[in-house]
Amino acid sequence: MAHTELDLRERRIIEDMLKAKISVSKIAAELGRHRSTIYRDIKRNFYTDGELPYLNGYYCVMAQRQAEARRARRRKLIRLPKLRMAVITQLKEGWSPEQIAGRLAFEGHAIRVSHETIYAHVYSAEGQSEELARYLPSRRKKRRPRYARRPRGQVFPPDRSIHQRPEHVNTRETFGDWEGDLMIFERAQGNMNVASLVERKTRFAVLFRNNDRSSNHFMRKLMDVMEPLPQQARKSITFDRGFEFREWRKLKTGIGTDSWFCDPQAPWQKGSVENLNKRARRYLPRDTQLAALSNRNMRAIVNRQPIVTPYRHPKMTPLERPGSWPDAV
Repeated sequence: MAHTELDLRERRIIEDMLKAKISVSKIAAELGRHRSTIYRDIKRNFYTDGELPYLNGYYCVMAQRQAEARRARRRKLIRLPKLRMAVITQLKEGWSPEQIAGRLAFEGHAIRVSHETIYAHVYSAEGQSEELARYLPSRRKKRRPRYARRPRGQVFPPDRSIHQRPEHVNTRETFGDWEGDLMIFERAQGNMNVASLVERKTRFAVLFRNNDRSSNHFMRKLMDVMEPLPQQARKSITFDRGFEFREWRKLKTGIGTDSWFCDPQAPWQKGSVENLNKRARRYLPRDTQLAALSNRNMRAIVNRQPIVTPYRHPKMTPLERPGSWPDAV
């Protein structure tokens, strides 16, 4: 378990329980901490007044301030003004924390800091007072939590790679395997976008409006669109590795549809839907007012694309035949 500092909430509980004459062991049990942690915090942050001894005691707010001051003194970029100014100067020049930390090591500085230390300073109270975050490449005012910075490989595992896709999908032998993507528009359109789908064997194409780029919303909308089809007509969808598709597992549990993913930076591996997007852009440029478009408009655009009907297989069912998609789409 990772070490975490006591926070103000915990220190408030310590203060209240000490006033109630409760033992340190019971306080530790209440907080789920080791009793040595509680003893140490009380000893370090116990207030003593030489003139008014009746004021002596443990006060949570004062203890929190003293702990924060100690942490600030431990930080190199607080204790060492010259090093701090060197780092800030490079930030203002447009260098990233990773570049700054690497340059310090390259130039043989006696005292160096890691890029994590620089990020911590930028997002600390001192760094926020100087608005240092605006000099970062991302320019975020708050740092993303650590769980949100996990590698993409955990979101799209190797066993879902396009290279693990069954051979009958690769050769377009059966009906029911799709390619999917999102067409993104200007910021003025808000989060609205258009989702595109192409069935790999027949090249049957679908466009539908999606009102939010969040993965949860997109997957719910996609399931609503695909669910009217029989199971054999929605066996799998191949996506790229965009963040809009990170909730792909919902497709399997919701409608029984498998998901496959292109290699990083290789959208050409789902060439059918990329071709549809390119053709649809003639009618859906990036400044399109999406709020004014209906599903009927989307079907009209699809019906103009040569990719929709390259041929008609004689054994295709009415549902599989181009132009016969359910009215809900």
